[in-house]
Amino acid sequence: MNPKAHQPDSLPAPGPSALAQSEALIARIRAELESAGGWLPFDRYMESALYAPGLGYYSGGARKFGLRGDDGSDFVTAPEMSPLFAKTLARPLAEALQASGTRELMEFGAGTGKLAAGLLAALDELSCEFDAYSIVELSGELRERQRETLEAAVPALANKVRWLDTLPERFEGVVIGNEVLDAMPVRLFAFSDGDWRERGVVWRDDAFAFDDRRVADARTLALLAEIETSGDDYVTETHDAARAFTRTVCTMLTRGAAFFIDYGFPRHEFYHAQRAQGTLMCHYRHRAHGDPFVYPGLQDITAHVEFTGIAEAGVEAGADLLGFTSQARFLLNGGITEVLGEFDPSDSRRFLPAASAVQKLLSEAEMGELFKVIAFSRGLDETLTVFSRGDRSHSL
Repeated sequence: MNPKAHQPDSLPAPGPSALAQSEALIARIRAELESAGGWLPFDRYMESALYAPGLGYYSGGARKFGLRGDDGSDFVTAPEMSPLFAKTLARPLAEALQASGTRELMEFGAGTGKLAAGLLAALDELSCEFDAYSIVELSGELRERQRETLEAAVPALANKVRWLDTLPERFEGVVIGNEVLDAMPVRLFAFSDGDWRERGVVWRDDAFAFDDRRVADARTLALLAEIETSGDDYVTETHDAARAFTRTVCTMLTRGAAFFIDYGFPRHEFYHAQRAQGTLMCHYRHRAHGDPFVYPGLQDITAHVEFTGIAEAGVEAGADLLGFTSQARFLLNGGITEVLGEFDPSDSRRFLPAASAVQKLLSEAEMGELFKVIAFSRGLDETLTVFSRGDRSHSL
């Protein structure tokens, strides 16, 4: 591989062992490319880059979550930013458990385990009784980090946690997925010369490169035909994997609720004429850029979520759309200001960092508006408090 083909000068260089892992993944993807005739749809490349056993970004051993690039991490999530996120989220989860008469929770992509630890502690404070907390996690390295986090933070409750390799056919309880949908592989499409083409990956000039082919799938063409492009060179994504995942979860859920928190837009905003370059983004050492071929397996590749498709998938699976709103409204309805009020304002050392983190979670300029919460349910007769005001289901 040409070592300079996809290495922006603004990014720090990985160490020798990390580079060796990336080169092994490159060889694996090249072999798949050859078997497929020299062209792979982008979602297959993205799936390998993120999830190839032992080599992909989420299945390998590199650190991912943290506050700064110099700690070896690539990005920060809400649970890492503030424990008040988990403490507030626990309230609607407890309400959903009670309303559905269920006693289990399941989290997808639990990261470092901070969200799970915070939820376990907060549910205990709320005197919410439950039997088990299951975590679905592909990364062996993250499983160990989660185990260590839970044993250190909530040793008395860690015995309620179990890790799953496969999903059960049926589940009664509450499902949580924080920043899971955005990590699902996406298909890329480009509009040029009056025609839609699917953007795939080839090996050219000793490096991965994009290559576009005519779209043959009628269902996809029907969706793309509805998009008002701003002219040639319009690029966008479809979220087949995220929709399939949502259908699977909502089929599995026989009673209870499922909450997904992520950044994105309803369909009419996602496929906007001015969003001409799509939403695909990569993260490496807290630097964002748009080249998915940089350090395969060592950087995160993500895309904003098209929530209308997610809503359709859940409803198609037989679940009810419980609600859809911004993260700010969800947290405010959930009582985050009351949770912050437990801090003494005169204790500036503790109060000011907590208030600053809450501001980032709620601010329209930070996470408050870009991030949304969508929820599905079965067996709940009424909505939850967090969706009683500001529900945007009508916008989907």
